[in-house]
Amino acid sequence: MTTSAESVSSSEKSTLLIGLAREAIERELGKDVERALVSAQDAELLAWLAAPAATFVTLTRDGRLRGCIGTLEARRALRDDVVGNACAAAFEDPRFTPLTVEELDGLRVEVSLLSPATPIDCHSEAELLGAVRPGVDGLVLECGKQRATFLPQVWGELPEPSEFLAALRRKARLESDFWSDEMRFWRYTVEKFEEG
Repeated sequence: MTTSAESVSSSEKSTLLIGLAREAIERELGKDVERALVSAQDAELLAWLAAPAATFVTLTRDGRLRGCIGTLEARRALRDDVVGNACAAAFEDPRFTPLTVEELDGLRVEVSLLSPATPIDCHSEAELLGAVRPGVDGLVLECGKQRATFLPQVWGELPEPSEFLAALRRKARLESDFWSDEMRFWRYTVEKFEEG
């Protein structure tokens, strides 16, 4: 039997991925979590969760970022990637102190399921900015050992392509106007799932 992501509804994906992320965080905080997110008889959902995938888990509290960690390449099962990234976002994001049990109330979980990244062939900043689709593309920048990404959601805060790129370069610890022929870029899209 062949399975595909198309056989799983958007609402099923949302319930499962948000549930997995929240459950992993709660379990790590010592909460007794016993939710049956997937029936052992649901072969399509189990196959979807077992397929390799790349995800980001973003945590917010009171509308402010509380943690965001993810992977850019599908190297482990979707289930494992969400669980691992949820725990990393909650407890290992170096920008924040580890999440506490008191912070669970008001915590909002978002899971982004990434498409495979595709390279952008560009030889100048103008070419890159002309190729990127604001509001649609996530962008990966790599230059030597420096690497950074912005999810497509960041376009909401930085809608101008030149500002988006300048901030991405700063995130990669480069000057905001830096350009080099050694720079490489990839684009990807996301399927975003968030708690109501």
